[in-house]
Amino acid sequence: MTLPSIGCALADFSLPATHNETFSLARERGKIVVLYFYPKDNTPGCTTQAQQFRDLYADFCNAGAIIAGVSRDSIKSHENFAQRQNLPFPLLSDADEMLCTIFAVIKQKKLYGKEVRGIERSTFVIDRDGVLRREWRGVRLANHVNEVLTFVRTL
Repeated sequence: MTLPSIGCALADFSLPATHNETFSLARERGKIVVLYFYPKDNTPGCTTQAQQFRDLYADFCNAGAIIAGVSRDSIKSHENFAQRQNLPFPLLSDADEMLCTIFAVIKQKKLYGKEVRGIERSTFVIDRDGVLRREWRGVRLANHVNEVLTFVRTL
């Protein structure tokens, strides 16, 4: 399997999402898709990141974009997290790591001095035709969401 590369069309994928929905890339054709991968619901960094996307959600919508967060957490965990943080966008459950594998975001990381296997915080922007236009890997939260919004506005 080859990693998606900038300028290439992505194959359709579907994952269970919050609000009893199934997210499908094909169904989002005509919209810019901001797909962000994060390690775990209800953790400090992931909560901050979700809040930043939430706070700029209207700006993303005005730019023709939708946002979807992805982690390996269950739908039940996602529903709790989304409700607690008042998230207006779907969270996708990738419990079997299908999408994580496609985007190669599973990495060995250090957590409290131990090696753990987990999601590397990453963001991908897919254009209205399903073509990957930009990626950020190993994301640091400071100003990241603003940077993504600035890029989305160029499409």
